[in-house]
Amino acid sequence: MPREKPPVNPEREPASRETRRAERRAEMVVAAMDAVRTHGPAVSVAEIAAKAGITKPVLYRHFSDRADLQRAVGQEAVALLMTRMAPALAVEGDPPALIHGIVDAFLAGIEDEPELWRFVVHHPIERTTGAELVDDAREQIARLITTLLGERLRALELDSGGAEAWAQGLVGMVQSAGDWWLERRTMSRAALTGYLSSIIWGGLVNVFQVEAPHATLRVVPRTGENGG
Repeated sequence: MPREKPPVNPEREPASRETRRAERRAEMVVAAMDAVRTHGPAVSVAEIAAKAGITKPVLYRHFSDRADLQRAVGQEAVALLMTRMAPALAVEGDPPALIHGIVDAFLAGIEDEPELWRFVVHHPIERTTGAELVDDAREQIARLITTLLGERLRALELDSGGAEAWAQGLVGMVQSAGDWWLERRTMSRAALTGYLSSIIWGGLVNVFQVEAPHATLRVVPRTGENGG
């Protein structure tokens, strides 16, 4: 007697298709990121499809348009950067060392994935979408720095009203300097980290009302220079 087939659960089948579709989309995002690393931020959809081993029509079954694809790649690239920065952002300790660690973690992240960073920030076709993603990353980092500054100021019984504005300004400054550095490379990452950390802590010394000699960061000179 033939075995009866188990009844089909109508609720389960669509869920399985949806799960598989999400998995395929994620695989294509990974392939797209590899294509960006290989071909640079101006990578074409055809190059992305080729890297995924599919055709453009198949790719577009999973993404509504090029902007949707770029947004998905950008979100993953930002997530990679935030994962890289997470240990530095979670550290508790001496403020100068904390600032130095955060700045260096950001610069290390964009140094390791320069083409992905350029794809998100300076994409020549979908600039607006990239800008939105960068704004989101900046906001995540700025929120954490706002919390750190605010807690520190309140612990010292100082006005913490400027914490968010300072955090936004600091994040913008480091991002701008990082973009410049990726293009010029006129100094080492260690040197840039030292310079940026020094100017940041130099400004916060007055905010925290501490003695500068106890909080001065050592500036790393550029190769061939004698001074800081």
